[in-house]
Amino acid sequence: METVYLAGGCLWGVQAFIKTLPGIRWTEAGRANGRSQTIEGDYDGYVECVKTKFDPQVVSIEELVTYLFEVIDPYSINQQGEDIGEKYRTGIYSENVVHLKRTEALLQRREDYDMIAVEVLPLKNYVKSAEEHQDRLDKYPDDYCHIPKDLLKKYDD
Repeated sequence: METVYLAGGCLWGVQAFIKTLPGIRWTEAGRANGRSQTIEGDYDGYVECVKTKFDPQVVSIEELVTYLFEVIDPYSINQQGEDIGEKYRTGIYSENVVHLKRTEALLQRREDYDMIAVEVLPLKNYVKSAEEHQDRLDKYPDDYCHIPKDLLKKYDD
């Protein structure tokens, strides 16, 4: 198994979507790459993300990024849907340098590369979100989500 941290706006919908993808073995809602090492109620600079464990024999990092692009606006800075603010920026974060290099190479092949606002950065820090945020849309399917509901079920078996 390999781990990557995917940010695409509000983590509720991103987690619900990612869980449906082939090769995903486990997800956890959290926050990454904040300016402080400890949170203690302060999410200064943290991005909402989904810690994702995947089987690279089933799905590649490039495929995961391509899937993520189905549910985000890759040109938007600090906003997805009605969610606005630094914590809603988009990004791919990893402790595995190969993930970052392969993601950057994938993005550079796109004609719109110069317009893409998605961060591709090493993971600096991560904290798990509170239990109320874990699998939130499974518990409360009518909660707000910037991702259209039909996309949340697109890859379900």
